[in-house]
Order: sequence, then C-alpha cells, then structure tokens
Amino acid sequence: MKKHKNIGGLFDDFLEEEGIFHEVEAVAIKKYFAALIVKKMEDDNISKSRMAELMDTSRSAVNRLLDPYNNSITLKTMECAAKAVGKKLKLELI
Repeated sequence: MKKHKNIGGLFDDFLEEEGIFHEVEAVAIKKYFAALIVKKMEDDNISKSRMAELMDTSRSAVNRLLDPYNNSITLKTMECAAKAVGKKLKLELI
C-alpha cells in the first residue's frame, strides 16, 4: 500500500492515488442506478417478469440489470429500464 502524503485529503484524491477512482465510481453509479430502478419497481408494484416485458427482454437480462455488482450493462439497457418505469435517463458531464 502506498504511503499517502495527504492524510486529511478528499476520498476522491485517495482513490486517484490508488489508481482506482474510475473503477470505483463506475461501480457506485451502477449500484445507485439499480437501487433507483428497484425502488421504482417496488413503488409501482412491477415484478421482474413484468419489467422484462416492458423492456422487451428476458428476465435474466433484468436480473443482470438489477444486480448491483454487474456493471456490464449498456446505456441503451439503462435507458430502456428507465423508460419502462416511466422515467428518462439523463447523463451529465460535470
């Protein structure tokens, strides 16, 4: 483990120093997205089978989408999932 000069620094700085910032951020974004979709599905009483129908896909694809540790989904899939629960996917560069 590297010795860190800036002990009181920002967590993002630590992740950058370790060379894992982008990987950790991508996992966090996927987990958050999956949690939002699950919450909306629960609120609207949408089963995984119904979600698959709304997305015109398989239930196993929905399982992959909702798996917070599976970060291999595409933007198209994310957009389709958002639309299925009455939302719109919005990406923003900051």
